[in-house]
Amino acid sequence: RGKRQRFVDKNGRCNVQHGNLGGETSRYLSDLFTTLVDLKWRWNLFIFILTYTVAWLFMASMWWVIAYMRGDLNKAHDDSYTPCVANVYNFPSAFLFFIETEATIGYGYRYITDKCPEGIILFLFQSILGSIVDAFLIGCMFIKMSQPKKRAETLMFSEHAAISMRDGKLTLMFRVGNLRNSHMVSAQIRCKLLKSRQTPEGEFLPLDQLELDVGFSTGADQLFLVSPLTICHVIDAKSPFYDLSQRSMQTEQFEIVVILEGIVETTG
Repeated sequence: RGKRQRFVDKNGRCNVQHGNLGGETSRYLSDLFTTLVDLKWRWNLFIFILTYTVAWLFMASMWWVIAYMRGDLNKAHDDSYTPCVANVYNFPSAFLFFIETEATIGYGYRYITDKCPEGIILFLFQSILGSIVDAFLIGCMFIKMSQPKKRAETLMFSEHAAISMRDGKLTLMFRVGNLRNSHMVSAQIRCKLLKSRQTPEGEFLPLDQLELDVGFSTGADQLFLVSPLTICHVIDAKSPFYDLSQRSMQTEQFEIVVILEGIVETTG
């Protein structure tokens, strides 16, 4: 039997490509935080560095403009003159003053004076803008690093499922195990059967989803995953596989998707 394209790969990636959607870009931008989190790491790092670089250069330019408009640059060595920011006489010195302010490392050689109300307003604006940028970008990076994608690498599933008799009933079985010592809290497993079908009205459903009972009624779907467990689906009159023979199952086009949900003990 030839190998066909899977709807969900074994690494959990869905092979779905959206098309013919109006305003797709605006919808992604309306949820900018989630869009950034979903980007690849190289784009996250690029946006992180670019945003901070642009913000720093912009704010340093604002301090330089204030010094330029007040004429502080031409009176840098006049001891009798009180500038807006002491010892800011060009753009590099304005940039260094901004870094000292933004990093809150304390003023030393450069400091703001009380003779500059516009500098005080800019100082407040810089503090607010810096807090917003920090919260947005650092929050994005934290969520990105705490995503459980790598945790899924230590959750093992059977390479193949098997159908056999268990407790006198024909049963579809596969195994799942956790390689780490940290537990999965409130672990729950679900199974979906994906196949195409045609309704009595003649409508063709290319990707119909059916729930496979793996213990919902008895609570067996709630897992205590400290050792490998065998997940069972009884093929009875309620099962989608009840009317399929061994030969028809080998030729039928369907896919079983296993969904394991839980809370990572160490990170929540």
